[in-house]
Amino acid sequence: MPTLGTQTISSSFAQLLKTFTTGGLSGALQVVTDGDDTSSALSLSTTGVSSTGSFSVTGDTILTGAVTLGTSITASTGTATIGTLFTSGPATFGTNITASTGTVTIGTEVVSTSTIGTLNVSGTATVGSLEIGGTAGPLITRVSYGTAAFTAATVAAYNGAGTTNGTFALTGSQLGDIVIGSLDSLGTATGSAGLIIGFHPIATNVVRYSITNPTTTNGTVPAGTLFATAIRLVA
Repeated sequence: MPTLGTQTISSSFAQLLKTFTTGGLSGALQVVTDGDDTSSALSLSTTGVSSTGSFSVTGDTILTGAVTLGTSITASTGTATIGTLFTSGPATFGTNITASTGTVTIGTEVVSTSTIGTLNVSGTATVGSLEIGGTAGPLITRVSYGTAAFTAATVAAYNGAGTTNGTFALTGSQLGDIVIGSLDSLGTATGSAGLIIGFHPIATNVVRYSITNPTTTNGTVPAGTLFATAIRLVA
């Protein structure tokens, strides 16, 4: 940039920057112009800065206040780390994140706290802990799902009371999990209309089921498949 020391005042006006008004900076944003009143994309005030053009930063950027995102965030090859993410409208997670007024495309998303009104997931959403019912609600920290064959070869023989039990592997489950499940042979032509079935974990990755069949002849529950889901909650 040339110095102004060897130039006349009239020839150096275009090299000087000034605010649009004659009163200097104030609390209202003012466009920065050159000496010929050519406006820049930058506006300044005593409380803020605004740009109507592109804004490029080559070093680290630290934002300590609230950040409002307009049409999009693009982090195609990096990691977008967001402390708290608030969405005023639906957030749809498919191959990208779609905001209410644009599209946010993120390579890797790391969210420590996410407050979302409506969440629509068309793909797969991986959640570390899912809070239910607000700050006082419980956290779901793990959900495990599995199936197991229910046949004469895999269950205990019915006793006189019409009950049977057995165990099956449910990867990811552990003691203390809440386990719910069903048997798909219930209600078939040779099945029971009054089957009572319960599930509980007895060790890591192992669930026991107990079946009571009080309304049909012992041993008439047909072969089928057990379906079970283990849910882990913390206060």
